[in-house]
Amino acid sequence: QRGSGRDEGSRKEERVGVLLLNLGGPECLEDVQPFLYNLFADPDIIRLPAFLRFLQAPLAALLSTNRAPKSREAYESIGGGSPLRRITDEQAVAIQNAMAKKGEPNAKVYVGMRYWKPFTEDAVEEIKKDGVTKLIVLPLYPQFSISTSGSSLRLLEQMFQEDDYLGAQLEHVVIPSWYQRPGYVKSMAKLIKNELNNPERGFKQDDKPVVFFSAHGVPVSYVEQAGDPYKEEMERCVRLIVDELRLMGVENEHVLAYQSRVGPVEWLKPYTDDVIRQMGKDGVKSMVAVPVSFVSEHIETLEEIDMEYRELAEESGIERWGRAPALDTDQTFIDDLADACLESLAGMRGEKRAGVPDAKYDSAYSSSAKASAAAGIIPPVPTMPAGSGSGDEVPTVGDLLGVKPEPWRWGVLELAFVAVSILLSTMLLMDGETTFFP
Repeated sequence: QRGSGRDEGSRKEERVGVLLLNLGGPECLEDVQPFLYNLFADPDIIRLPAFLRFLQAPLAALLSTNRAPKSREAYESIGGGSPLRRITDEQAVAIQNAMAKKGEPNAKVYVGMRYWKPFTEDAVEEIKKDGVTKLIVLPLYPQFSISTSGSSLRLLEQMFQEDDYLGAQLEHVVIPSWYQRPGYVKSMAKLIKNELNNPERGFKQDDKPVVFFSAHGVPVSYVEQAGDPYKEEMERCVRLIVDELRLMGVENEHVLAYQSRVGPVEWLKPYTDDVIRQMGKDGVKSMVAVPVSFVSEHIETLEEIDMEYRELAEESGIERWGRAPALDTDQTFIDDLADACLESLAGMRGEKRAGVPDAKYDSAYSSSAKASAAAGIIPPVPTMPAGSGSGDEVPTVGDLLGVKPEPWRWGVLELAFVAVSILLSTMLLMDGETTFFP
């Protein structure tokens, strides 16, 4: 039983918090431009060499103003704003209730968004105001990437270094990724199987729709130069889900591709749109799209996948389409995240952890960390301890992630691209009717 042998007095003095980290999204059309500005102003999204970092803010202003009209159209097509905050708030309530049922009735779950309200800074202020003494930091990204979890964790690290309360009085632990947890894997497999069997999709008995995993892409340089474990974790994640599907009797062909690329640099391949076109040429007639990077419905599921990619599939000759829903507040998924928090909390208390996942759910971090260490790469979050919810030791995030080499390698081509981007952005902004980025 959790807490056996502990001093009840010290337990009563504890105030347990869970901080959910997410991207954020504009809740109305007026929010789109300032949301995009916050996104482009993040040096983990648009990375400039040190001598050009003074251009970060003006470049973000130009790009966000230029891209806003097209982005507003996309958000208008899904109802005028992102549902991400509402869904994340619902997930927070669900996790808090699950933790209460599992023996932590006083734990409180907070929501911190990286690029829109409620900002991470606001959530941290609320945590301080409530006097939280033990904090579990849980990014709502199943797989770690420099540009998602990494960006939020670096922001938190800076805040912890600058704040006496956070740095000295608040004990904390980070769950940097959790794609390997059995509850997540089982929930994803269940949703996929349900969609394959959905009579409304019109799949024929002998159809065998292709299970199409579409993940958010990242530039190849993140993986090859910066040691980002995202690609490795994504591939492991898909293998685990497919293995679970096999246990459920689902033997359909599957494919993994990457969406949402921007600009002329090379991103992880294969690209989602290219694979859909090729599937059409190969005579594929039915598919089920699976948004594997996302646990909540938002612009990239509701507009990019449901509208853009579905239209492309139909144009390519694919006649029957299905899409597995995002996990949102799926109970198995929520219970598993609550267990991850409780397991990490037990580690902070020095208690034995219960319900540790079996070996097939091992994280990809071990090999990534070794490779990064061998390359002498500087970890991005070297001081924040991390608990993955499995195993007996609590390593540091730096041990696990080992990413972000400094300085970034910029050649003539990259510098020329920055200069041309600024010039074109200025020209297009003056034009007022054209967008630079798609």
